Amino acid sequence: MNGVWDVGHLRGWLAGLTMLAMVMPALAASTEDVRPYDEKLLRLAEILGAVHFLRELCGADDGQLWRQQMLTLMDAEGSTLSRRVRFASRFNTGYRSYRRTYQACTSGAKDQTGRFLAEAAEIAKSLAEQKP
Repeated sequence: MNGVWDVGHLRGWLAGLTMLAMVMPALAASTEDVRPYDEKLLRLAEILGAVHFLRELCGADDGQLWRQQMLTLMDAEGSTLSRRVRFASRFNTGYRSYRRTYQACTSGAKDQTGRFLAEAAEIAKSLAEQKP
């Protein structure tokens, strides 16, 4: 993969994430603050933060798309303040990590973005396939 995702790939990934946001409440078997799938969601939050930075760095015309996807995830899953804080913290970790790593858009930054989007799609798919 060369790291360049066309609009069709992005739309497909966003559709999957939107579907995931709709299924997440059904996956929550309890009102506990910690859920069995939280590590996957936290990784997804971190990826969204990194992609938000990298796409902006590389001149993508996404605006606040990836941040908005994070807010959608938090609205679906952030039932308590502590959950929302954990998700926001991981998003910010992803963003800041790559802000320190890349100061200019490089082929490595583009490749990393592609790898992140592929990983995020796999996480979303695995979560959506879980039975409530």
